[in-house]
Amino acid sequence: MLRIWRNFVWARGSRCLAPYIPLPSRLQKPEVLAHLSANSSIINMGDHTSVSSHESFVSVSNHESFIGSIDQGTTSTRFLIFNKDGEPVASHQVEFSQIYPQSGWHEHDPLEIIDSIEVCIEGAVKQFEQQGHSARQIKAVGLTNQRETTVVWDHETGKPLANAIVWTDTRNQALVRKLKARLGSNQLQGLCGLPLSTYPSVGKLLWLIENNGKVADAYARGHLAFGTVDSWVIYKLNGGPKKNVFVTDPTNASRSMFMNLHTLKYDEQLLDFFRFDMDKLHLPMIVRSSDRESFGTLTTGILKGVPITGVLGDQSAALVGQKGFTPGRAKNTYGTGCFLLYHVGDKPVVSTHGLLSTVAYDFDGKPQYALEGSIAVAGSSIKFLQNNLGFIDSSAMISQLAETVEDNGGVTFVTAFSGLFAPYWYDDARGTLFGITAYTQKGHIARAALEATCFQTKAILNAMEKDSGKKLAELAVDGGMSNSDLCMQIQADLISIPVERPRMLETTALGAAIAAGFAVGVWETFDELKNINTVGKTEFHPKITPEESKEKFSRWTKAVEMCKGWL
Repeated sequence: MLRIWRNFVWARGSRCLAPYIPLPSRLQKPEVLAHLSANSSIINMGDHTSVSSHESFVSVSNHESFIGSIDQGTTSTRFLIFNKDGEPVASHQVEFSQIYPQSGWHEHDPLEIIDSIEVCIEGAVKQFEQQGHSARQIKAVGLTNQRETTVVWDHETGKPLANAIVWTDTRNQALVRKLKARLGSNQLQGLCGLPLSTYPSVGKLLWLIENNGKVADAYARGHLAFGTVDSWVIYKLNGGPKKNVFVTDPTNASRSMFMNLHTLKYDEQLLDFFRFDMDKLHLPMIVRSSDRESFGTLTTGILKGVPITGVLGDQSAALVGQKGFTPGRAKNTYGTGCFLLYHVGDKPVVSTHGLLSTVAYDFDGKPQYALEGSIAVAGSSIKFLQNNLGFIDSSAMISQLAETVEDNGGVTFVTAFSGLFAPYWYDDARGTLFGITAYTQKGHIARAALEATCFQTKAILNAMEKDSGKKLAELAVDGGMSNSDLCMQIQADLISIPVERPRMLETTALGAAIAAGFAVGVWETFDELKNINTVGKTEFHPKITPEESKEKFSRWTKAVEMCKGWL
């Protein structure tokens, strides 16, 4: 139970008082209150190890400038406040509803996303003020977000027309097959960097137009607005249709299949291929990732009037947060999914080995590019073992369970819950367990689940070496699963290079803060960032030979080939 003490609540699992934040009326329903009570970081911070209490935060003076960062992820939203040294000084996190109407479908309530952001901003700023600081010291706000997730709303009223279709959703599989058979489909990746699959936003938007009456009607009347989560959040935080701030940045626009990767503009050839009537569809303006004016200002709440000055898709934000500013730098983020980005420089490299080409960031009109390997299922496989099979009580227990056995006991777990993404692109694959015998225990399956993400990372690195002609010297990691020493050691063993984990794992939120901070002069050069988050890093070095790694990988490859063709 929460103990309310005047304007504060005792934060269970921490050693501090946290401010009591009234919830928006939309969230004051019994079922939603129960959900937030179980998932708010003010109530239970046990799973939020990176910035779990005031003791984790660095003390600061009243004369410093700070940057706020909205981190809108697949399963939770958080707001962090960073100082100039890149350290989080306050944080608030809320999980929100995951909606699964049918097998393969995954949705979010667009309004609940906005509510969760407002709650997190209020919570973190109240915590910040409790430390003796003023909200006026927060000079700007950055935003990082789940990519590809598709939001549609009425351009005139600002009201959502349907639940957002999440990037993991595979309902458009039949539609994508038809698109692949269309003349000219083989030319798309060279223009936009993405292969046709269930993953990009375009297939989700087309499905909504074909299958949702409200969306189809809005399209017919010329009222249909489409955006990824960044566009929706910016639009709503700016007051919706009153100001109509309708923008996106290149790192998000590059995930739609509408934007030409070379010009960073919407491409007529792409739009014509998908047969959109551009008199009926409203698309957000593409602007730089770091910009003082384009993203508007917060119009309500405790930070009313503070400008939004930086926007990055989550994986680009993590690359920036890991200071991947030079070609040859790479990072791997182990979140709900797993995403490896490799900085290739100021010209896009179109993969011939199953990878994506994407925008790393665009701070000054000189965009930087990356090769990307996307894994659909990473941390969500651990949630599957927790929520669906009851193996563990919390995600943090996965390593403990996996360490009850010495190896995987011959079990291979291909976690293709949403098909397999890079470098395979098997939409018809499904999750499969191989090698189960009467000897198999929960620990073997837990270890195999960790290995699944690490094997897919190895496959992506192999493809990146072929595309770039260079071998990576080390891999920087972040994200929730990277907290597991066992998982990171498995990763180092399989890829035969060191894995480097920073002390502060909130690199995605930090990346958005950096983008925002550059726009308002908190930082002016990349050189100022070189010492951020360098102390206390952990390195994992391979403990098996490359030959042993190759042998393990061959078994994985065999399992992958056997799990496809289910649909």
